[in-house]
Amino acid sequence: MDWQTESPELWAFLESLRPGEILSGTVAAIERFGVFVALDDGPEHPRLPGVGFITIPELSWRYIDAGTDVVDVGQRVSCEFLQFDTYNAEARLSLKALRPDPFQDFADRSAVGQALLGTVVKILPVGAFVDVGDGVLGLVPFKEVHGGPAACPPEAFETGAEISVVVSDIDRPHRRVLLSTQEAAPAVTSGADPSPS
Repeated sequence: MDWQTESPELWAFLESLRPGEILSGTVAAIERFGVFVALDDGPEHPRLPGVGFITIPELSWRYIDAGTDVVDVGQRVSCEFLQFDTYNAEARLSLKALRPDPFQDFADRSAVGQALLGTVVKILPVGAFVDVGDGVLGLVPFKEVHGGPAACPPEAFETGAEISVVVSDIDRPHRRVLLSTQEAAPAVTSGADPSPS
């Protein structure tokens, strides 16, 4: 569709936006791939529930399963404008850009070799993702890292289990935390069986 011809008012509005601009609106619809926002100062979209759109990764700094983990339909939101999506004629927005990044705080107060308690939130073929606080996820790799042996076999982890980990690397530019269990004793929580299941 030629949006510029079919919806000149919408096109002109989107062209007027600048990256970094703060836009407010109301959550119009929540889909598995993102959230539509009806912008206060924007025209209605002829085909979509809202002119603004937030992808799932731009909703929160934390790991989330769905948009409903962060917002509700009808909720008022303020977002940062990222870019003009000319294909869909929508404003790509970021909700998390206006909130503190917990990773930076973690990186400031943590150091390589530091022991932490964390909760296993996801197990993938590459390793176990462990929440080490404030939604910051670190990866305990199952394969060799920097020439060292594998940290643990996959069967040693259980989703929801609290474990002891050691920070092995903090990569600020890529916002990644590598963890190890090699030097950390298993954390025993009350009523929990520390043995692998």
